[in-house]
Amino acid sequence: MLVGGRGRPERLVTVRLGSRDDAGFTSFVSARTPALLRSAYLLTGDQQQAEDLVQTALVRIAPRWGRISARGDVEPYVRTVLYREHVSAWRRHPGTEVVGLDSVPEPRVAGHEERVAVRVSLARALDRLAPRQRAVVVLRFFEDLSEAATAEVLGCSVGTVRSQTAKALHKLRDLVPELLEGVSQ
Repeated sequence: MLVGGRGRPERLVTVRLGSRDDAGFTSFVSARTPALLRSAYLLTGDQQQAEDLVQTALVRIAPRWGRISARGDVEPYVRTVLYREHVSAWRRHPGTEVVGLDSVPEPRVAGHEERVAVRVSLARALDRLAPRQRAVVVLRFFEDLSEAATAEVLGCSVGTVRSQTAKALHKLRDLVPELLEGVSQ
């Protein structure tokens, strides 16, 4: 597995797995990395940071893959590691500025200019949220987790999830009022 990014040279990290666990881990990584990268990108707002986050999470679970996969569905476990690693990173560096989304790649489809404009505005508004608020929005509305599940993933109380969600939605409404056009409040 290659590890690097953010100006660091890539280096090969060898993770020891049992022979039958190795195939399962490789299969999981191949199948689920794109989805994990999308979630990580929404959390970080930067492709390189997203890749680093996913790699860090996968390196953390690799040595325990046999036990994790024996329990059954590994996706929730891996996503919990991913989100907790993200939370740990912004707890370690609370003053770190959130990297902005200067450009959001959009498919070019005729007649959808307004949707693209709203989507770009929403991406820029997400950049202006605090890291915890952004994590809550991604978990609650992109991952469709309940308040309790979000609290469990982030290692905080349900009340914190509720307050951070309310603050984030209020800020998003102020930053992107076009999202509410045609919606009765």
